[in-house]
Amino acid sequence: MSKQNAVVGIYNAHTEAEAAVKELQKSGFDMKKLSVVGKDYHTEENVVGFYNTGDRMKFWGKLGAFWGGLWGILFGSAFFVIPGLGQLVVLGPLVMIIVGALEGAIVTGGLSALGAGLYSMGIPKDSIIKYETALKSDKFLVIVHGASDDVAGAKSILETTAKDELVVHQ
Repeated sequence: MSKQNAVVGIYNAHTEAEAAVKELQKSGFDMKKLSVVGKDYHTEENVVGFYNTGDRMKFWGKLGAFWGGLWGILFGSAFFVIPGLGQLVVLGPLVMIIVGALEGAIVTGGLSALGAGLYSMGIPKDSIIKYETALKSDKFLVIVHGASDDVAGAKSILETTAKDELVVHQ
């Protein structure tokens, strides 16, 4: 995948991330360019990974309602167990980028599967470390990727939300 522009918002709580997604949706933003990443806690500890890019994915765990609500808005969903990061739920086009990295064995030196997906989107390695650290701290990432106009529009919307941090990558 060719490198694109991206804006990444870090949110301290799932309610803040959900509000940001709804602001983008209300403004008519193309939801096919939006991904959300966060941790959830599941009862099955031996899962290696699960993803579904079809019509249905069932979410469970303490944030099941949150993930299920976003699933209806975003395209693509996955549950990954990534060493060092734990159990992550990923929604949006980032799912297929991560799966492509895993299936193509292009996990870049020293990066997790998530890191390889973010790197494929044009996010530099030093920022990936910061985002993975945020996820380890139970924060949520809202990621918009695409042309510079899309990213600029999303940035102006996300600036009005309760984010912890907002970074544009070009």
